[in-house]
Amino acid sequence: MDGLNVSIAFFFLVVGVCQMLRWLSKRLLSPGTNGCLAREFAGSFQLCMSCLELRMLMEIGPWGGGFGLDVVLTLLFLLSAVHGASFDGASANPTVSLQEFLLLESSLAATVAKLLAQGAGTGTGWAVTRLYWSWELTQLHFIQNLIAPECSSSIRASLPHAAFVEGSCSFLFHLVLLKVRQSHPLGRVPALAATVTFLTYTAGPFTGAIFNPALATATTFHCSGNSFWDYIQVYWLGPLAGMLAALLLFQGNIPRLFQKNLLYSQKSKYKVPKAKVTAQVEGDKSQRKRKMGKSNSEPRA
Repeated sequence: MDGLNVSIAFFFLVVGVCQMLRWLSKRLLSPGTNGCLAREFAGSFQLCMSCLELRMLMEIGPWGGGFGLDVVLTLLFLLSAVHGASFDGASANPTVSLQEFLLLESSLAATVAKLLAQGAGTGTGWAVTRLYWSWELTQLHFIQNLIAPECSSSIRASLPHAAFVEGSCSFLFHLVLLKVRQSHPLGRVPALAATVTFLTYTAGPFTGAIFNPALATATTFHCSGNSFWDYIQVYWLGPLAGMLAALLLFQGNIPRLFQKNLLYSQKSKYKVPKAKVTAQVEGDKSQRKRKMGKSNSEPRA
């Protein structure tokens, strides 16, 4: 369990360093685009390092560390909750940034800048984590260094099946995100953390359940077993298709591309209560009856 304790200390250190980066960016950078890019870099850096260490625990821990999958999934839920609470508005996920662009919440230039910051953050996180593993602080890290040069692909299914799995994970994640993104953090953060944990548990044996193109590029693309185009289809196109499907199902349209609602009928924003309409109709009828009674009661010449 000493290796697990070192990994937990590593998680605390990574979150602390990234929180310091966010604090410095707020003090030194403008609160606009520069601050946003710094948060995206810090969030991607934090997410990449945490996921690499957690993936190492998931692969080596059961036979090299003496702990089971339940420990890793508990850590995954807690880390996902910490990420959601500490990212300070950053997504650290290209499909989320593209979703914001399609929802007219971000411009093209800002979206491209976010994608570049996310790529830089995940690349830096991968390099720093590899350096940390090279110190071989625990037996788990020693084993990881031995097998790292010969890492195998995370795709353990046929290519169409794998792309469908990653797309389905992205679809469910974005559907939950669209539902809770305006909710209070006390409800939003646990909901997203539970969704990520569930998807990792169910889809992890097939593709690793990454559904984050930037994170997948840093953690999987260099491994042997599949071609670069295979990885593109599974870890880029699959999550992108899942995001588009979730947005179309939730919104009924994609605001950046077209305004017409394709799935749901447009209803009037202001509705008159049924009881009020009925009362108004009955009042009109009684008023007409009174007028007719008065006209009938008038004496004729």
